[in-house]
Amino acid sequence: MARIHLWQEQVVEDNGTATVGVTIETPDQQRNLLWYRVQAEHSSLLTKSCDPFVAATIFLAMSQGTDVLVHGEVSPSLLQNLQEFQAVWSCWRPNHYQQVEITADVEQENTVTNRVERAISAFSGGLDSCFTAFRHSQGKCGRSQRPLQAGLMVHGLDIPLSMQAPFDSAMQKSRLALTSLGLEAIPMATNFRSFPQNWEDAHGVGIASCLMLLQGGYAMGLIPSSDPYHAIDLSWGWGSNPLTDPLLSSRSFSIIHDGGAFSRPAKLMQIAEWREALQTLRVCWEGKQKDRNCGYCEKCVQAILTFRALELDLPPCFENDVTDQEIAKVLKRELLVEYAPILAFARDRAISDSWVTVLEEFAIANAVTQENPLCASHPHTCLRCTRVNSLANSVH
Repeated sequence: MARIHLWQEQVVEDNGTATVGVTIETPDQQRNLLWYRVQAEHSSLLTKSCDPFVAATIFLAMSQGTDVLVHGEVSPSLLQNLQEFQAVWSCWRPNHYQQVEITADVEQENTVTNRVERAISAFSGGLDSCFTAFRHSQGKCGRSQRPLQAGLMVHGLDIPLSMQAPFDSAMQKSRLALTSLGLEAIPMATNFRSFPQNWEDAHGVGIASCLMLLQGGYAMGLIPSSDPYHAIDLSWGWGSNPLTDPLLSSRSFSIIHDGGAFSRPAKLMQIAEWREALQTLRVCWEGKQKDRNCGYCEKCVQAILTFRALELDLPPCFENDVTDQEIAKVLKRELLVEYAPILAFARDRAISDSWVTVLEEFAIANAVTQENPLCASHPHTCLRCTRVNSLANSVH
């Protein structure tokens, strides 16, 4: 029977780093190494379990419809959760993914002795990750409070492995921000994105696998939310989401989707007085210089307008402001749901600047109709379409 085999490799320590990984053998007997690398000082945090590698390769197996045999130890609780994880994604993407069977040479729960119940969060330096780091480190979560101790920044996810200097610069900024909150900044590198997986679908498991690797020292990993709950249409699907992120958990390590109750303006409002964040915030992914904001792409424009909606000065992390023409240039219909809360905040504050008019005209011109739907589920009611129409109607 054709199967994908995962062969666990020994930890390799060299030049101050520790590298772990698995060799992935596909049914045609091609072999490729999936690896993760940390500084040697963090090698004691690495788990001996294959749980992270199973999570990392789940979309690869589902896209090929090929069962997986892991030559190593895997937690039965993770395998149970991954069965439901697969059920969700095979419903969302029936033409791309099908459920597969995952077995291991050893199936037993990963036991970690003498480990303090600590949390670590994925950290990119963007608004979502800054918000998660800030509110958990500053005790602003109520009963949702997690014992956050560190932020993990991964080279090879949003900054390509070929760009070492930009990553080092971005890491330096992230370390400044995290240290100011009393949190440790941990760098990691991986070649996860070199494997043939749809990044929009697979980025959640990629982030989770990195967090799971460090369960020798942490009991839970936080994945900062990309979208607020009110903007999520689960029939649309997104790689990191509140439904499937927790299904990457095991009994020994929990994956927590954090911050979904907050819009981006609400997140920015909370961190507005965090000086180091305003100096180092990095929202841009389209610019050529990956360690800073270009100031002109859609993500940069969205962030700049959020500052304006909150009546805040442009922070030091942006070298330039944007014009109305530059705003209009990046607006696309599928981004209506992103700009809805920005416009709502501006209207609540009775801001009547010309950029607000640009957003209002954009919302009205792109209102959802049966002939001009926003999403595949229309004309059935969905949260994305409902929210966009509510916004458009409010500005007439």
